Amino acid sequence: MENTNAQNGIILIPDFSGFTEFVFNTKLYTGEYIVRQLLSILIDVNHQYFDISEIEGDAILFYRYDSKPSYKKISRMLSNMRKAFNMKIEELSEMLNTTIDLSLKFIVHYGKFSQYNIGNFRKLYGKPIVEAHQMLKNGFAEKPSYALYSHSFLKNSENEENKSYEEMQLSEVGVIQYFGNTLA
Repeated sequence: MENTNAQNGIILIPDFSGFTEFVFNTKLYTGEYIVRQLLSILIDVNHQYFDISEIEGDAILFYRYDSKPSYKKISRMLSNMRKAFNMKIEELSEMLNTTIDLSLKFIVHYGKFSQYNIGNFRKLYGKPIVEAHQMLKNGFAEKPSYALYSHSFLKNSENEENKSYEEMQLSEVGVIQYFGNTLA
């Protein structure tokens, strides 16, 4: 049985670092409000470039079928998402008079996957989906705010290098790009 629905594409997962502690240390209504605001800002900054497969607690599973993704475009989008996220944290911290100790990490992966519908839900299926989720739980990251670009994404993208961030090569997975502690 052959799946004609399978196509090459990008998997992007923005995920909050510090989420478990946040949930345990924040009142239910306040925490839910903050998380809803932060997830919404990531969706807004996406400008419908990526489709959304799922929102999974503190993470969004974005995807885009694309035969030749642009490293530069994706990198710029991640920077914009991170900036908007950090600005929203500052705004919410001031408005709610609280400290919000969350940061953002991104997983960027590429490969062939398919999609199917169950009721009103679109589910993605394929090895790259599982691999992207496995990359979220890595022991490589030394700092909380980063983007992990898989070898598969880097190999298949139009890689116009941008060395504005600190990088760490990971032979097993790809490249981690650290954002630092600024808003940008």
